[in-house]
Amino acid sequence: MAMFEDYCIITQDLEDIKKSISTQDLPSAINTIKDYLKQQDLVELNIGVMGESGSGKSTFVNAFRGLGDEEEGSAETGPVETTMEPEVYLHPKYKNVKVWDLPGIGTPNFKADEYLKLVQFELYDFFIIIASDRFRECHTQLAKEIMRMGKKFYFVRSKIDSTITAEKRKKNFDQKKTLETIREDCENGLRKIGIDVPVVFLISGWDLGKYDYQQLQERMEKELPQHKRRVLLLALPNITLEINEKKKKAFEKNIARVALLSALVDTVPLPGLSVAVDLAIVKKETEMYYSAFGLDDPSLQKLCERSGKSIEVLKSLMKCPLRFGINPASILSLLGVAFLAVAEDVVEYVVSLIPIIGSVAAGGMSYMTVVIMLKRALNDIAEDARNVLMAAVGTAV
Repeated sequence: MAMFEDYCIITQDLEDIKKSISTQDLPSAINTIKDYLKQQDLVELNIGVMGESGSGKSTFVNAFRGLGDEEEGSAETGPVETTMEPEVYLHPKYKNVKVWDLPGIGTPNFKADEYLKLVQFELYDFFIIIASDRFRECHTQLAKEIMRMGKKFYFVRSKIDSTITAEKRKKNFDQKKTLETIREDCENGLRKIGIDVPVVFLISGWDLGKYDYQQLQERMEKELPQHKRRVLLLALPNITLEINEKKKKAFEKNIARVALLSALVDTVPLPGLSVAVDLAIVKKETEMYYSAFGLDDPSLQKLCERSGKSIEVLKSLMKCPLRFGINPASILSLLGVAFLAVAEDVVEYVVSLIPIIGSVAAGGMSYMTVVIMLKRALNDIAEDARNVLMAAVGTAV
């Protein structure tokens, strides 16, 4: 059913594309198709992060975007309130993902309805309500007002790493029991101030791979509208094998959609368009895979700084044929036919074997070829990401 819906949407869009490219030369037509592909990734996700001064809001904003507190583009942090009005921070890779650091709450005359109006409540898809110790009346006021207005929120108890460090000094320290005690304390406190069935996520802004971040991510993903779930998944820092696998599945679902676009473009009678579009599709998608899985050079460099591993060590674990560069030759190697292109006298034979260089029946053939190429690329890149992550962390995360 989902594939049929994708087919209908793409077919409808393609009618407009056909009209545009019917009077264009090949380079202009390719740019039209590329622009169409870019439009598919412009769905915005707006996340509002709120809490008292010093609760760890800004650190969470940074960590969610894969940044440390001192990195370029990070939200300012400190022991006192540094956010006086809503401030938006774009995800470094996905500019359509916007995380908002909202002004501190908890002033003596705090009123939730006035606060939400001030920060333009309707803008956000959901809210993260953060506390670094006890949840107070201001938190429950916000929660009730957000519920009344029909949006989602999540309670986050931050700075768990600091609490655990302090508790370790006690005799008979038991981390599991300590975490259970913190959770129960937060939940009981929320019940006392009017939240009937509280759910609290314990988070360390310094290390999202620990504690409840995975459960928080799963809850956010589950409760978002379908068209925004993929946006969230792509933006999540690739810090656990579970997130790695979820990203892979999200990309797998998208393969059919872009392959359908390839098949439908084959019906446009413009010489050379089919092969150029197919190569453009595979190139764009595989570049997105590398970025989302954190295998691009900037992401690998950050991982090296945090793990102490050299970039040479991490890159040595990558086996995908595209790791040395995404170009026509490396893309064709995904089909296992790149060796045929070595000699000039077999070029014509290569053309006859590769379905993406279309003919009358090229629509279905092109669809299958793009599917095969993208599935192989995705499997290889996801496996590389898994190996790099495990090597960087030093364990099966």
